[in-house]
Amino acid sequence: MTTFQVDLTNCDREPIHIPGQIQSHGFLIVIDKTNTIRFHSDNVSGFIPRIKNNILGKPLSYIESLFENTQQVNVLTQLVALGKINGYEQINPYQVSIAGKKFHLIISNSAGFELLEFEPARSTADTDVQKLIGRSVAEMLADKNLQNLLNNTAIQVKNIIQYDRVMIYKFAEDGHGEVISEARNEELESWLGLHYPASDIPKQARDLYKLNLTRLIADVNTTPSKISTDAEQAEPLDMTYSQLRAVSPIHIQYLKNMGVASSFSISLIYKKELWGLVACHSYTPKYIDYRSRESAKLIGQILSSALEFRQDEENQQIHESFKNSLDQLAKSLQNNDSIDEALTQHGLNILQLTHATGAVLIYEKKLSRLGITPDEPQIKSLIGWIEENVHEPLYHTTNLSSVLPEAESYTAIGSGILVAELSKELGEYLIWFKPEHSQTIKWAGNPDKPVNVNEHGLAKISPRHSFDVWSQTVQGTSEAWKTEEISSVTRLKEEINYAINLKAGALRLLNEKLRSAYEELDTFSYTISHDLKSPISTIKSYAQLVSRAPDFGDKERGMIGKIIERANDMNFMINGVLEYSRMGRSDINLQQVNAGTLINNIVKDLELIYDAKNLNIIIGNTPDLLGDPLMLMQVFANVIGNAVKYSQKSAKSVVRIDGKIDEAMVCYSISDNGLGIPDHDLPKIFDLFNRLSNVGDIEGSGVGLAIVKRIVEKHKGKIWVESELGKGSTFHIAFKR
Repeated sequence: MTTFQVDLTNCDREPIHIPGQIQSHGFLIVIDKTNTIRFHSDNVSGFIPRIKNNILGKPLSYIESLFENTQQVNVLTQLVALGKINGYEQINPYQVSIAGKKFHLIISNSAGFELLEFEPARSTADTDVQKLIGRSVAEMLADKNLQNLLNNTAIQVKNIIQYDRVMIYKFAEDGHGEVISEARNEELESWLGLHYPASDIPKQARDLYKLNLTRLIADVNTTPSKISTDAEQAEPLDMTYSQLRAVSPIHIQYLKNMGVASSFSISLIYKKELWGLVACHSYTPKYIDYRSRESAKLIGQILSSALEFRQDEENQQIHESFKNSLDQLAKSLQNNDSIDEALTQHGLNILQLTHATGAVLIYEKKLSRLGITPDEPQIKSLIGWIEENVHEPLYHTTNLSSVLPEAESYTAIGSGILVAELSKELGEYLIWFKPEHSQTIKWAGNPDKPVNVNEHGLAKISPRHSFDVWSQTVQGTSEAWKTEEISSVTRLKEEINYAINLKAGALRLLNEKLRSAYEELDTFSYTISHDLKSPISTIKSYAQLVSRAPDFGDKERGMIGKIIERANDMNFMINGVLEYSRMGRSDINLQQVNAGTLINNIVKDLELIYDAKNLNIIIGNTPDLLGDPLMLMQVFANVIGNAVKYSQKSAKSVVRIDGKIDEAMVCYSISDNGLGIPDHDLPKIFDLFNRLSNVGDIEGSGVGLAIVKRIVEKHKGKIWVESELGKGSTFHIAFKR
């Protein structure tokens, strides 16, 4: 058992995955790769009367010899061998008989060990949970309204597992939870609307709920059974996936203080994160067998899917509303000589791109205010603070006064701000304001965990004893900034930058920056060309030599010819990069380019590089383009290559390429079903040497998209991206006709 002591400095780091003991309604045997017993719970003898006192070091076959005679010979050994090959999902649970009683055997793997957990095969209640599931699911999903869906779920789960209280518990961004739906016995007091602090279910517990979608505490008043091992086992047993894993003593006391004897929870997952729990309380001990828990898990999975569908539907409506406003604003920017006027002087303005109640544009030393905002001196003071303290291109907070105390004077107007930096050097910004959203939170008892001081003077956490409603009024905080609002503002920044580059780029501080950037790019280009040309020349020379071999047929010669052709292309591209490093100071050679041929050649190369069986590239319309052929090849090779590369981890990589023509532009869209881009990476996606935070071990330099953006802008076009984490990205590239 772990000797970790929980105190005020480390309660969120209590190692609850290695408790060193199990709940006592079952027993545990752990074997190593040789099927030798290395750990066991001390209560084994209470379930297997004929077992010896010390079974450490004995083979698994010894345990099998103690089973009923009706059991298959070497059944445990065979199950473990089969599970190591195919996984244990199809095996669990396996019913065995021991001393006249039926048990469910559940097997899992933990760091090279196999955990064999034995639980009673019958629940406390006689209800056949599996038979009730079908009807209950239909009742759950009968109403499209989200709150009614949650209410129906609480009622159906209570009917199925017969606990005294069933709650739908939703987590907030800061980790605290709220009871948003409830089904309970009539004599019980309602907990609907009560909030519980994040420390009641700390982060490491929430992480385990994402891995184990159900969790049973059968009886808080039983004594856990310790786990024994020999002296050679230095590391404690990792019980992350254990069904019998013992409970933190802090949480056990917490449940006792509430009068709860047994608890059961079902995890609710939204976009791979813990959205909430179906939390069930019984005031008498209650055991639910493994099959019934798995059936209950199905309810959680169905509810999670329904939540995701309904939330995505709501998010899509918000996204479409913002997108329509943004499209109109983008046209206004293109058709208006004044950036300020385009953004602020029409019926549709920057205020419609978020749910803010006020907005400010600071551009070309002019301050424009829309809606309800702080006064001008307050805004100027805020801008000074932003210039000193905000270092991200996009910044947002819901509690401005916590970082800028003087903002307390206008919390009613601007408790929350969203800042988009247009030019830090010129002091140009967009700022949106959200008013204070004052609310009274009803906590189930004082949310501050009480502490006891031991004889060594160490403050140790003690679970709350009182759960009387404790009200707290939260002030100075606005409603949260939604992902859709952040995406909308990110796209607006791109549209403004595009308009600025067209209308006033030469009049801004761009020349000096470009001169410096060109010098750096010259150095970079010459270095890269030197490092690449030599091996490419060698590849080409060897390929030419090999092609002269008399043994090769037409197919082989064709492949070697392809190598030589691509080596020539690479040399051509390197020379082009050298030329491009100076291109900002010279004109480009515009030609009519057959985009279909260009894209098909790129796709053929990618299908050779990547697994064509797992890759589906769909090419739609490919209207011709006016531009520099080499540069356009770089643009499409980079964007299409990224789409393929970052969708390789999908079950089936799907990349779609399609072009369309409108009055003034030819717009291409390249979409994939890959990783997607995190919200915080979107504002920096086209920055030089910027790599996404979620790409892991996927290779890349962070240069490609920066070059793509520069080429597109050189062609007086624009590029932007729409992305959803975990679902993929769509890059839009618009060129002038």
